[in-house]
Amino acid sequence: MIRKLMPVLGVITLLTLFTTQVFAKEITVRGRLGRTAEAGGWLIFSGDQKYLILNARRFQNEKWFVETTEVEAVGETKSDVMTTYMEGTPFEVRTMRPFAQGVSGASGASQSQARVLTRVLVTGDSIVQAQPDTAILTVSVVSQSKGALETQQDNANRSDAVVRTLKNAAGAGAEVKTSGYSLQPIRIYKEGQPPTITGYEARNSVMVILSDLTKVGPLIDATTQAGANDVSGISFTLRKDRPARDQALAEATREAISKARVIAQALGGRRVSKQKMQEEGIERPRPIYQTDLRVTAMATPIEVGTLDITSRVQLIAEAEVRAP
Repeated sequence: MIRKLMPVLGVITLLTLFTTQVFAKEITVRGRLGRTAEAGGWLIFSGDQKYLILNARRFQNEKWFVETTEVEAVGETKSDVMTTYMEGTPFEVRTMRPFAQGVSGASGASQSQARVLTRVLVTGDSIVQAQPDTAILTVSVVSQSKGALETQQDNANRSDAVVRTLKNAAGAGAEVKTSGYSLQPIRIYKEGQPPTITGYEARNSVMVILSDLTKVGPLIDATTQAGANDVSGISFTLRKDRPARDQALAEATREAISKARVIAQALGGRRVSKQKMQEEGIERPRPIYQTDLRVTAMATPIEVGTLDITSRVQLIAEAEVRAP
């Protein structure tokens, strides 16, 4: 029975030794130094992994041993070590050196040679001008008469003519709809006397939305001849604003990156790595309003102009600079 157990025990012993050697194998970790929640504790942040330095005091007198310094450490993980917060994998470091371009690996590297990472926060702004693609025109038919019914009938007949003219002149792609209607008495006020109603006023407002901006001037002339006697105004806007917004966002992003590089170069930096970027806001184009329009029988000139689309982004970057 003992002879049979001896080979089995031998196999178990070999497996135990092999497993111990595997877990005791040294590893090399590259990442950034950072503090822990534990007093006096230090971590190495390597991607999504955290390594808790068990013997950090050994390296704290080094000038490069500060937060955000990129380091390369060789050592062993200690799975049997328990800490208060268990923040990161326990890691006993055998050797450690700063790992950054242009930095000496020796622990006695001079301060003028050391390079560290510093965080840079910048914003980028952009304004893009674009041509409007939509016009919104509101015209009204205003009728006045002594009787309410007479006023309504006159206004209805003239409004029908204006709507037909609008639809024909604007084309099939335009949108024509009534935007408001009112019937109000016309009053005369005399001191010491109650107001006297002398007649009624009816107002029927019609809105037309069209994409062919060249038709705006002729449209005003046609509706005027058809019976419209009040033009409330014109607004020009940009419905399909996605290309302009994308352009503004791209230019704002390039400006933010350029600013970060300028700051890094001023600090003696050699490279910039983008850590976080977010869009702070984009301002859609505000409509252009033209309200000073006179209704005449002559051709009405319309100057469209341009719209402004603004964008702003915020960039957080890390720049490798000379240590102070």
